[in-house]
Amino acid sequence: MQPLDQSPPRSGFQVTVDGAPVAARPGQTIAAVLLAAGQRATRRTRFGGRPRGVFCGIGMCFDCLVVCNGESGVRSCLRPVAPGDVIETDVDRPAAGTDHA
Repeated sequence: MQPLDQSPPRSGFQVTVDGAPVAARPGQTIAAVLLAAGQRATRRTRFGGRPRGVFCGIGMCFDCLVVCNGESGVRSCLRPVAPGDVIETDVDRPAAGTDHA
């Protein structure tokens, strides 16, 4: 019996997420790269600092926003990654209205 997937292996590349190199593959979205790397949250809510990440996966909810190559408000579930992309999340930034110094 032959394996189902007989396509040639797809070569990977690296992107930078919050200053660290992360493996990516052609055709993956930013959200897929983040989830594969174990990062579920992409930002925190403005008030309360609750984590948000991929919710709908089709670009309707705006919960998975990131900064990609300096462009803010990028929906990570829609944007395919490219070699050399620099992705920033808001996960470690304190939320407005909190006492994080």
